[in-house]
Amino acid sequence: MPFSLPRWIAHRGGGALAPENTLAGIRLAARMGFRAVEFDVMLSAEGTPVLIHDETLERTTNGHGLVCQTADRELFALDAGNGERIPHFVEAAGLCRDLGLLANVEIKPAVGYERATAETVVRLAADIWRSAPELVLLSSFVPESLVIARDLAPELRRSLLFEVVPADWHSTFLQLRATALHCDFVTLTDVVLVEAAAHGVPVLCYTVDAPSTAVALLARGVSGFFTDRLDLVADQARC
Repeated sequence: MPFSLPRWIAHRGGGALAPENTLAGIRLAARMGFRAVEFDVMLSAEGTPVLIHDETLERTTNGHGLVCQTADRELFALDAGNGERIPHFVEAAGLCRDLGLLANVEIKPAVGYERATAETVVRLAADIWRSAPELVLLSSFVPESLVIARDLAPELRRSLLFEVVPADWHSTFLQLRATALHCDFVTLTDVVLVEAAAHGVPVLCYTVDAPSTAVALLARGVSGFFTDRLDLVADQARC
């Protein structure tokens, strides 16, 4: 099937306008006209996939300690901001599917849980989006996660994710049969953009909050953006 992505993807659900990685954020992005959202998934102490970015609970919730050492009952009782709770991955995935949103699922394992996290998330994603695989995109900073995704669910698209794109990125891209390259716009070089263009690889950048920055990146050949400032780009979100 042809591969295309919306130009704007709401970062961590609702970006800066809602508690990150929550159902409220996903709903807000949809109401504002965004066609795609990104969120992070890692495992609880019981192996349950939940939406959260950090390995620790302190920054985004009223809890303490490591996510991977916290039981489900405690995790789901925490306040993730404005009374929102940490969602189960299945809840978030189902909501995105029902709203017709493309979900960029970042597999974000805690140290030592790389294989378990990838296997759990990929198997669930393959089941949830069985009838609409075009509505999910798997990404990860951990190459092993994408190897597992390729092997367990080759029908689901995968994106390479880097903070700094290495010189041999395209070799890895081919090995993983990936479909896009995601990276930090601050570290993105013209060398990478030229190589990506030569191979027909879409490049998406995070985290782009200023429309003027997006204009400059588009001129350089970038295809799309992750943003926390949904309010500043909502008029372009349907692109």
